[in-house]
Amino acid sequence: MSAAASHHITPAVREWIAEQARAGHSPQVLLESMKASGWEEDAAIEVLETVLRDIVEAHARQQALPSANRVPEPALNGAPATLWAHDREVRVVMALRDPRVVVFAGLLSDDECDEIVSLAGARLARSHTVDTTTGASEVNEARTSDGMFFTRGEHAVCARFEARIAALLNWPVENGEGLQVLHYRPGAEYKPHYDYFDPEQPGTPTVLKRGGQRVATVVTYLNTPLRGGGTTFPDVGLEIRPLKGHAVFFSYDRPHPSTRSLHGGAPVLEGEKWVATKWLRVGRFD
Repeated sequence: MSAAASHHITPAVREWIAEQARAGHSPQVLLESMKASGWEEDAAIEVLETVLRDIVEAHARQQALPSANRVPEPALNGAPATLWAHDREVRVVMALRDPRVVVFAGLLSDDECDEIVSLAGARLARSHTVDTTTGASEVNEARTSDGMFFTRGEHAVCARFEARIAALLNWPVENGEGLQVLHYRPGAEYKPHYDYFDPEQPGTPTVLKRGGQRVATVVTYLNTPLRGGGTTFPDVGLEIRPLKGHAVFFSYDRPHPSTRSLHGGAPVLEGEKWVATKWLRVGRFD
């Protein structure tokens, strides 16, 4: 937090923000009110984020929730229409604060999408999930897609893609897992789930030895299905339409449902869906 923002957070400001939050007003409503009172937008955003984060942390301590981790975050102060991602400009299509969900357009070109699909096609097998009771991977009936993993930087297009994600989200390349490519045929889906590893499961300590906890996900659409196949966030009634080259980013600062990061892949109703998923860890993933 900057010195200027710290100076602005008086007890009266802190209490006003807390009262408005308890009354159910969204951060956007609070921001507009502060701007109408003469606040500069960047200062108001920084103060709001600091106070609301403090409120969430206090609630978490009261509820004995897991401690929060630092998470990847794009530079969205000032509501930019575009961001520079390593070697290309991407558009910011949508941004939601709670849960943190951001949709980007043009993270991959059409040709890059086609190249990744082609490289992945020969290595597809029934998709697995991590079994946190043992730490091993397993076929899960909730996930009816085919998939494969690239190692980090395995092909030039993968390395370029990973560099863009790192630059866009201000997160080290080495803290990312390898890209997973998934192929959904008509009727295939991935039922709502969390991407973090449940700390209550006995296999989680084994999984966390490589990079620690997951803190964010980037799902990039490699084609546009004819119907269906959206990415859903049931806790907030949100569904992202899968469009070729677009990506949805979401973060979760602790392994707990309070992050409202429950999400799923809706059934493909017509055509097929290809996605590339990138999970980001709190530490280096080797």
